[in-house]
Amino acid sequence: MVIIMLSGGLGNQMFQYALYCRMQELGREVKIDDRRGFIDDPNGRVPRLTQVFGIKYEVATVREVKDMLDSHRDIISIAKRKLFGRKSRIYREKSGLFDEAVLAMDNIYLDGYWQSEKYFDSEYVKSRLINEFAIDKKLVLTDDESRRILEQIESEESVSVHVRRGDYLNPGVVENHGGICTDDYYKRAIEYVLDKKPGAKLYFFSNDTKWTKEKYGDLGEVVSLEGREEISDIAELLLMSRCKNHILANSSYSWWSAWLNDNSDKLVIVPSKWANLKQMDDIYTDRMICV
Repeated sequence: MVIIMLSGGLGNQMFQYALYCRMQELGREVKIDDRRGFIDDPNGRVPRLTQVFGIKYEVATVREVKDMLDSHRDIISIAKRKLFGRKSRIYREKSGLFDEAVLAMDNIYLDGYWQSEKYFDSEYVKSRLINEFAIDKKLVLTDDESRRILEQIESEESVSVHVRRGDYLNPGVVENHGGICTDDYYKRAIEYVLDKKPGAKLYFFSNDTKWTKEKYGDLGEVVSLEGREEISDIAELLLMSRCKNHILANSSYSWWSAWLNDNSDKLVIVPSKWANLKQMDDIYTDRMICV
């Protein structure tokens, strides 16, 4: 059996589920632990795959997780650990690079984000993910203004520009993600897109819309769904994915919005560095343009 720990925000959970699907295709008995990764989560994050996409997956039982981690608290188990040491079968992701050995593993508990298309480089799995990650606009876009924005996005040479702030400015996060998507990055990315797609319309999406409007409001429309849509982050993911081109932040949420776009002529602009503290070269796909 393979158990994959679910953790992090929605984008990270989508990567973990993608590996789950690939493991199923490879013939593994695979389950998801959607409890352990959210214990005392500093941002209050919870499992989102079922809520957002209606996805059902095999859930590892508490006993199965304890078996893998050798964490039973009965007297016999404690005594064995004291005599022979812990026999945990956990495998933690070593870096942000693709680890081909993971796909051959069995009888293992996988703890990581697995942020690379190489973990699900299968036409069957990609097709499955496109279907399962589809968002029903009738359920998500309940506000007239949101529907207006979608109509505009789909009728124009639209460009989603993702500006990630909020948690990316917090201690413990800013050290790895900060200082990458700078003013200069957005300036060069926007210039590149407008050179290739003259007249394109920019749509800015951010978890700090007030700051983004002050900074970039004169360049395009800053989309703000807060207070209008009950699940505004899902509505934004849908709107971003329907744009014809993308300027990404160094964010898995941003990454998936571009991946779900099936426009064959899309431009996907990304920062040339994804993280400060670990290598992330394999997060890039062949369709991405680094600036």
